[in-house]
Amino acid sequence: MYKRYFVACCVFCLLFCIKLYAQREPDKIFQKNIKTVQLNLYGDQTAYPIIKLNSGDMLQLDFDDMDGDIKNYYYNIELRNADWSAVQMGYFDYAKGYTNQRISTYRRSAQVLTRYTHYQLVFPGRDIMPTKAGNYVLKVFLDGDTSKLAFTRRFLVTDAGIAVSAQVQQPFGQQFFRTHQKVQFTVNAGRLNVSYPQQQIKVVILQNNRWDNRIQNIKPSIVRNNMYEYNTEKDGIMPAMREWRWLDLTSFRLLSDRVRRQENTNTAYDLYVVPDPSRNTQRYIYYKDYNGIYAALTNENVNPYWNGDYATVHFTYKTPTNTPYTKDLYLIGQITNYGTDDSAKMRWNQQQSAYETTLQLKQGYYDYAYALADGKSNPPKFITDETEGNIWETENQYSILVYYRELGGRYDQLMNVTVINSMMNRPGQF
Repeated sequence: MYKRYFVACCVFCLLFCIKLYAQREPDKIFQKNIKTVQLNLYGDQTAYPIIKLNSGDMLQLDFDDMDGDIKNYYYNIELRNADWSAVQMGYFDYAKGYTNQRISTYRRSAQVLTRYTHYQLVFPGRDIMPTKAGNYVLKVFLDGDTSKLAFTRRFLVTDAGIAVSAQVQQPFGQQFFRTHQKVQFTVNAGRLNVSYPQQQIKVVILQNNRWDNRIQNIKPSIVRNNMYEYNTEKDGIMPAMREWRWLDLTSFRLLSDRVRRQENTNTAYDLYVVPDPSRNTQRYIYYKDYNGIYAALTNENVNPYWNGDYATVHFTYKTPTNTPYTKDLYLIGQITNYGTDDSAKMRWNQQQSAYETTLQLKQGYYDYAYALADGKSNPPKFITDETEGNIWETENQYSILVYYRELGGRYDQLMNVTVINSMMNRPGQF
């Protein structure tokens, strides 16, 4: 009896912890058999999942189940506040349709060594549709049981209630002048009833659609009627990093120069990436990148979703001193869900005097970087100063999210998402 009680308590605690983690940072994979989860604007793997309320915009979800069998995956959506905390609202207050819906589009892999099942979902539709603007979490789970979470992903629904004008500048302060970028912007609340802008208007700034290093809780420096300027010296400043490292895996037969060697068998591919050094002292070189994301692609005339193969990919990082850092080293980018996947943490190999990790990756094009974890925060904050360096000329994309809460309102409405590029308005640039 006591043993059953103990097991029940352990299961309850585990499910409770999973729920809390999913609420705090909603981009998470909970089952090891799930790979290559992508949630994008329909038809564009490089577009962040943002749709306009009451429009025809659609989102596309793709993921692989490496067990290779057919499972009953279901999904639902959940409205969140600006800080991704739960809203005090019932499901039908912010959505219409069914509470849970099965993902019915799937296909087994073909013409590849790796056996998996690819699932695809296009939404919203008549089955499930959001009716409020705001932050949402897409939850995918097994057998209609919401406690059997497979993974969660964020997406955004916007309303056209606020106007924003913005630009990226070089900071004036000597400490940040050569290494950081500053986002300066003005919010025009228009006809919205804003009596207490410090509480009713919330702003979040994302660099390259990353949530782990977002800027939030900033306040307007100047208020004029319904115009709010955000332009203090210390607000809106972010390390610029540099262009992301890249890895071309669009073919496992014709390997790119970023792959040092391969050890293939009749049943699997093993690829070893050229060892990566620290870049913080290297000269800055601009090249077009994906700003940290990846795309499932092949250079063969096949469908990358269910004809793309998988490989075990080995990454190596060499420190300048051939000794380990005092902080944990992570491989970051969408490739590791921005450092939250278990395989993101690098292991120190004493014999090789290098850090190593191994990922199972699908054919495609990948961006990634290395970062040290600031152990003072949970989840950890990633710092790229020593591993990548920061150059203010770097091309970055910034998204400014503006939320509004009515007096007595129960949730934060996402009223505007403005996207700007750090190259805009620079001499000789677009």
